[in-house]
Amino acid sequence: MPTDGGSDRILALQEEVQQLKEAVVSHAVVDQAIGMVVALGRISPDRGWAVLKEVSQHTNIKLRNVAELILVWGRTGVMPEEIRSVLEDALDRAGPTQIPGSPPEV
Repeated sequence: MPTDGGSDRILALQEEVQQLKEAVVSHAVVDQAIGMVVALGRISPDRGWAVLKEVSQHTNIKLRNVAELILVWGRTGVMPEEIRSVLEDALDRAGPTQIPGSPPEV
């Protein structure tokens, strides 16, 4: 028969499993946002990660939340102005940015 300690262990394991599930989802959201930043800024994935961190730090918004806002922007075209301006500045510092559809720079 399981003792009360066994029940506590089961609850602890269930909580750990839930935290791991949330971490996997969060990681996927961040990876997708990095992909968008990489494509938009035509920069490396490492620079994309740095840009995402920079936006998070300069806006004082958790990185996962910044990533979610970037994904929403990809679907809707709507992004909070604070995020947009910091993202544009970070991309400018990361390298030459060319918005899709713009004529190539010569």
